[in-house]
Order: sequence, then C-alpha cells, then structure tokens
Amino acid sequence: QVQLVESGGDLVQAGGSLRLSCAASARGFEIDTMGWYRQAPGKQRELVATITNDGDTKYADSVKGRFTVHKNNSKNTVYLQMNTLKFEDTAVYYCYARTVIRNPVRTYTGYWGQGTQVTVSS
Repeated sequence: QVQLVESGGDLVQAGGSLRLSCAASARGFEIDTMGWYRQAPGKQRELVATITNDGDTKYADSVKGRFTVHKNNSKNTVYLQMNTLKFEDTAVYYCYARTVIRNPVRTYTGYWGQGTQVTVSS
C-alpha cells in the first residue's frame, strides 16, 4: 500500500522560510503526481502546489512567487520550499500522491499523508 510521510513543519516568523519533505512508499505502484495541500482551521483543504513526473507544476495563486515544489522521482520524494511566509500560510500541510495503473485501462488513485503543522507568527 502507498504510504506518505511528511516532515519539516515548524514554527516560523513571518517573512521566514521553511522546507517540507514527503517520502512516498509505493511498493511497486507508479506515482505520476505528487504535491501539497493545506487546511487551516475552519477552512476547506486547498491545493498549494503539485508536480508531475514530467516536471509540470501547478501553484495556488496565493503562493506563486513564494513557494516552489520540486521532486526526486527515483525516490518518490516531493519537497515544498516556502519563502516569505505569511501568517495566512498557517495550516496543516498534507502531502498528496497519485498512482496510475495503465492496464487494462488507466486508473488513478490519490493518497494523503498525515499532515505536518506549519505555524507562522507575526
């Protein structure tokens, strides 16, 4: 089964930086996309950034220019470099991975990590 383990969440001052890491254990499954979502208290979970195995990225408008997602495909590890952090970035950050089975038909399955807390003070 696919398991995701996040790390790197911490307390940080506004304007500071933090890097999150997520390692996926897929045991023979092909992962084609990994990324990060976040959920603040009282709010819905939202996409932060995703990246495909081909390197295509997607970012929430609120983090463009401040956050960067990158990966190591061979290790099924994804990173989120967060710079110029704001109080509004405070949330639980969840790692996301999507597996794909290509035969007999293409089938996708999403998986979530347990989350890591990022708290930005001001």
